[in-house]
Amino acid sequence: VDGWRGDDWFHNGAFRLGIDYIWEQIATRDNSSPFARTTFDEYDAAMRAGSAGALAKAHGLDQIGFWRKLSAHLAYDGFWQAQAMDQVLSRYPLKVPVMLVHGLWDQEDIYGATAVYRALKPKDTAGNMVYLTMGPWYHGQQIDDGKALGDIQWDQDTAKWWRRTVLGPFLAHYLKGTPMDVAPVTAFQSGTNQWQRLPGWPAQPAMTKLFLQPGDTVGFAPATGPVQTADYVSDPAHPVTNVPRPVRPVSYEDNHWKAWLVGDQRIVSSRPDVLTFTGPVLTQAVTIAGQPVVHLTAATSGTDSDWVVKLIDVYPDQVPSDPKMGGYQLAVGMDIFRGRYREGLDHA
Repeated sequence: VDGWRGDDWFHNGAFRLGIDYIWEQIATRDNSSPFARTTFDEYDAAMRAGSAGALAKAHGLDQIGFWRKLSAHLAYDGFWQAQAMDQVLSRYPLKVPVMLVHGLWDQEDIYGATAVYRALKPKDTAGNMVYLTMGPWYHGQQIDDGKALGDIQWDQDTAKWWRRTVLGPFLAHYLKGTPMDVAPVTAFQSGTNQWQRLPGWPAQPAMTKLFLQPGDTVGFAPATGPVQTADYVSDPAHPVTNVPRPVRPVSYEDNHWKAWLVGDQRIVSSRPDVLTFTGPVLTQAVTIAGQPVVHLTAATSGTDSDWVVKLIDVYPDQVPSDPKMGGYQLAVGMDIFRGRYREGLDHA
């Protein structure tokens, strides 16, 4: 839907280093030219090259028109805005019923479905044209086995349930005229592991704020006293990886790529160049829905910085039913923002 805001190529200006994907899809008409890898660990190849541009040039991507366009349009300019499908569709009347399917942990295209929903739903004045599904899935898992995502078990095959209960009746209704009972929004709530039937999304506005506190803690009340800062040293020579090394190529053969968004975050939170703020053990259920918004005040001594914020659910120290989940750190939400776009996405 939008290759700059959060699908495929960029996430808020930060480039997803997938030059092999670009090469294999575009270098030849029939995808017959494999990408020539020089290392098993993608981290080594990237660090030796020094930059995405140098790595791409070393592999001949400067010969490919699409790569040259990516390199020429680093900001969210007219090139990207003109092809953002949520913006394109918003300019046309709604004529056919649609069902938008969103994976809550879609590691490839997590932005698009809800963006299109926001663009189209106001046009659905009768409330029977725009439907949204939000499932606990990686990219495309709704057509696969949906009992688990990585180490997280859902106590049911969520994908099969959705195909039988939501997708099948929806298609039968609009293609054959069969009556259906499908809610405007069908959303899976992790934690309770239950599907919800909702009239819209988000179901209600945010009511509670979460604040960083002195002493590396968080709480539901703002901190008092003088303004304080928390500092860390970020060394570009030792960047924080999104998955444990070795960083392997994109593949759906195992969970390394497809389930990395639910990977145990202790590999990151234990690093000295990552700030971690931890709240007390929750004594009652807390529901987080919709799109979390972060208000971050930060400064860097460098020329630029990628700010990554993660909201993490920490499991109990011991989980008798599944011992390996003791202390597990599950990212409920996360995203990245490149600092140079802080004053406007359309210019660097």
